[in-house]
Formats: sequence, structure tokens, C-alpha cells
Amino acid sequence: VQLQASGGGLVQAGDSLRLSCAASGFTFSDYGMGWFRQATGKEREFVAAVTWSGGSTYYSDSVKGRFTISRDNARNTVYLQMNSLKPEDTAVYYCNAKTPGKRDYWGQGTLVTVSS
Repeated sequence: VQLQASGGGLVQAGDSLRLSCAASGFTFSDYGMGWFRQATGKEREFVAAVTWSGGSTYYSDSVKGRFTISRDNARNTVYLQMNSLKPEDTAVYYCNAKTPGKRDYWGQGTLVTVSS
């Protein structure tokens, strides 16, 4: 099983980034997918999630209206479009795969740094 996150980088406040997470080794369409982040010295926190079909999405209050999660089951990939980035969005972003009755899977993380 592998979740390969990419797309992070250094941007300025107000810029946009799109993160991708390519999945392999499991039946992607059976899993809900999510993004979490962890800033230095802080606990990992939920950012966004999408159901297996893509029909429902969920966001933390801190990113609602700025970030959009989506998935492409044909490409086994989940995306996080991040707009109007703020310095407080600086963190390592991790993708997560979750389905009832089975273990979660985590990717290795991609670093997003937003300068003011």
C-alpha cells in the first residue's frame, strides 16, 4: 500500500497550491479519503475529507471556503486545491485513506510553507 503525496512548496500569502495524493495497493474506490496537516510543535489536525464516491465533502472551519477536496477514482488520486493561502496554513500535509472495519492508511506528507 502506498499513498504518495505531492505538490507542496513555498508560496506567498494569497497564492494557491494543489496537492495530489496517488494511491496504490488497495481498492481506492472503497475508501474515503482525507487530508490532515501538522504544523511544527502542534498535533495533527483534520483538514478535509471526501467520501468514496466523491458525493460528499467535509472541511475544517479553518479552511472552509478556501480549500476544495476532490478525487478521481479512475486515477486513484485525491486532490486538495488550496486557495487564498495564509501563513497559518504552513504545515506538512498528509493524505489518509479510511474505510469501516479496516485499518487506515497514511501517506508520507508534503510540506507547504506560506510566507507572509
